[in-house]
Amino acid sequence: MELRKLVRRAPGFPPGPPTALIFDWDNTLVDTWLVIQDALNTTLTSFGQAPWPIEKIRGQVRKSLRDSFPDLFGDAWEEASNVFYRRYEEIYKTKLNPMNGAFEMLETFHRSGFKMGVVSNKRGDYLRSEAAYLRWTKYFDCIVGASDAARDKPASDPVHMVLSEIKVRSDKNVWFIGDADVDLECATRAGCSPILIGEIIVNDTRFAAFPPACQFSDCRALCNFVDNL
Repeated sequence: MELRKLVRRAPGFPPGPPTALIFDWDNTLVDTWLVIQDALNTTLTSFGQAPWPIEKIRGQVRKSLRDSFPDLFGDAWEEASNVFYRRYEEIYKTKLNPMNGAFEMLETFHRSGFKMGVVSNKRGDYLRSEAAYLRWTKYFDCIVGASDAARDKPASDPVHMVLSEIKVRSDKNVWFIGDADVDLECATRAGCSPILIGEIIVNDTRFAAFPPACQFSDCRALCNFVDNL
């Protein structure tokens, strides 16, 4: 696969700076794949299932536990959720790492006065605990996780919760930034601009159903782009 760096911008993308920036959390701002792998495989093996390799986890972990665990664990999904989060809480502080350039980007946007929020499919109390541990709470006007809204991503409910809190109307000048298809779908359903962050692959078909309005290779590329608008 051919990779490109920095920015790919779709025709019709709003030319000016965003009125608000909403971020996904896991693997957009914070690298948590190793934490998720450990907690999920602990849960799977506790319920007599085979552990998943990291490639499968990267490819399939998208939805919140309340939307995904019933398919994996049936009627025992709530018990499985407790096992997952118990293990997650034991280890996350030792394996939680900001994505490259994320801290500098948030600091730059904060100094520039942008309104910012987080929408994640991680349970809200754990999400806010991680933000506090990283000392990032000050950067965000609203942090919404799984079960905080009536429905989780890819439904638009959590985005509207953030926008209601920060008093910004939903339109294409609001950027929702994430690394996964559920982020782009959520942004599109909410009427925001879907922004993809991660490796730019030529002729990529993974996001055909909900294509990004703009794509950045990493947090530094996103920061530089916004800083020069």
